[in-house]
Amino acid sequence: MFVLPLIYCSAFFAAIHALYKKREQGIFLFIIFGLPIYTISLSVAYMYGLEKLIPFFQVFKEISIVFFLLYAISQLKANNNWTSIDKLMLTFLCINILYALLPIGTYTFFERLLALKSLSFFPLVYFTGRLLQKDAIHLQQIYMLIGILTVVVGGVLFIEFLTYTHIQSVSGYASFNEHFFDQDPSGTYGLTWTFEIENGMKRFASLFSTPLELAAASLISLSAVAAMVTTSDNKIKLNAFTTLTLVASMFCISFALSRASLVSYCIMLYVYALLTKKKLLLQIIHTAALAAGAVLLLISFNNDFVDFIINSITFTNASSVGHLIEWANGFESMVKDPLGIGLGNAGRISGFSGYNVGGENQFIIIGVQTGIITAGIYIAMYIMVMRKALQLFKTQTGKIRRLALFIFLIKVGMLIPLFTSEAESYIYISYITWILTGLLMSMSSRLEPSIK
Repeated sequence: MFVLPLIYCSAFFAAIHALYKKREQGIFLFIIFGLPIYTISLSVAYMYGLEKLIPFFQVFKEISIVFFLLYAISQLKANNNWTSIDKLMLTFLCINILYALLPIGTYTFFERLLALKSLSFFPLVYFTGRLLQKDAIHLQQIYMLIGILTVVVGGVLFIEFLTYTHIQSVSGYASFNEHFFDQDPSGTYGLTWTFEIENGMKRFASLFSTPLELAAASLISLSAVAAMVTTSDNKIKLNAFTTLTLVASMFCISFALSRASLVSYCIMLYVYALLTKKKLLLQIIHTAALAAGAVLLLISFNNDFVDFIINSITFTNASSVGHLIEWANGFESMVKDPLGIGLGNAGRISGFSGYNVGGENQFIIIGVQTGIITAGIYIAMYIMVMRKALQLFKTQTGKIRRLALFIFLIKVGMLIPLFTSEAESYIYISYITWILTGLLMSMSSRLEPSIK
C-alpha cells in the first residue's frame, strides 16, 4: 500500500521537473497518475504515521497548476486572441473572489477561501490549458496515459470484486476522514454510505476516492477511447490496447453502480454513434436496450440489482428522494436570495459541518453560494464549450477534431452527474476536463476567423 503515496509524490515531482526542463506535457503526468489516487494516497500516508506531511501533500495539486499557469503566462504572446468563453471564465472567477473577500454569509474568511478553492479553482486549470503552447502537447500520448490509468484501475477493481473487499477498508480511509474532516465511519462496511446501495450491495471505487468519482472517470476513459480510435473520415480503428481500455471502462462503470454515470455512459455511446453515423452501432445499442428490458422482466423483482434499477427510475429510493429534497431546498434558497447567501453555505464545506443548503447539484451549489447570475455564467460556459467542440468536430481534421470529440463527449456525459453531485469536486475529472478544454480553445483561437 505504501507505494501509492510514493507514486503520488513521484508524479508531482516529475511534473515539476518537466516544467523546469520546459516540457509542458509534464503537467499531465501528475493529473493522470497523481490525482486519481489523491485521497487513497493521503489515507495510506496517515495510516503509516505521516500525518504531519499530509498538509504538504494536499497542496501539491494546486501548486502544480499555479506553477504551470505562471510559466504559461510568462510565455504569453501579445497577439493571443481572447474568446467569449475566456471572458466568462474570468468573470466567474472574479465574482467568486469578491464573495470570498466580502463578509457575506456565516463562515469565516479562511472557510470562505476554502470554499472559493472548491468552487472556483477550475478556471485556473482552464487558463493553464488555454495558455500552454499547443505544439508542445502530444494529445495521443495523453489519451494513451488515460487508457493505462483505466486498465490499472480496472485491474484493482477486479481484485476488489474477486475478494469482495473495498481497498479503502485496508488503506486507512475511514480513520483519515475522521481525523481530517471529522466524518465518522458510516454504512455497513465502516466507510461511508456511498460505498453501498440501499440494500447493502457493495459499490467499488478502486483507487478513486468514491464509487461516484470512479464512475465519472469511466466517462473520461470512454471519451479518450473515442478520440484514439476515430479517424477523420469517421472510421473506427480499434487495436488491442484501445479494446482493453474500453473493456476496463465498461467494467468500472458497471461495478461503481452510479445511476447518473451509467446512464451518461450509454448516452455517450449513442451520441458517438450519431456523430460518426455508425448505423451498426446504433442497431447494437437499440438491440441491447431491448434485450436489457426483456432481461429485467424475466428476472425476479426480489433481485437486489433489479430493485436498485426500478427504485432509481421511480425515484422511490432514499438516494433519489434525497436529491429531490436537496434540489428543492436549493431552489428555495435561490428564490429567497438570488444574489446568494455566501461562499461555504453549499457544497463540501457546509457538508462537513452538517449545515448544507441545496447540495448534490453543481448548478444549485453555485447558485446558492454566489447567486443565480454566477450559476447562469457557469451554464453559459458549459453550453458554449459544447457548441464550440461540436463545431470543431464537424469542420476540422486531425488532432483538433479528436480533441473536440473528446471534449464534446465528456461534456455530454457529465451533464447528468452535474445534476446529482458536486462534480467539480472530483479533482481528476475536473482537472483533466478543463485543462483540455482550455487547450481546445487555444487551438480554436488560432484558426482562421471565419471558422471561429
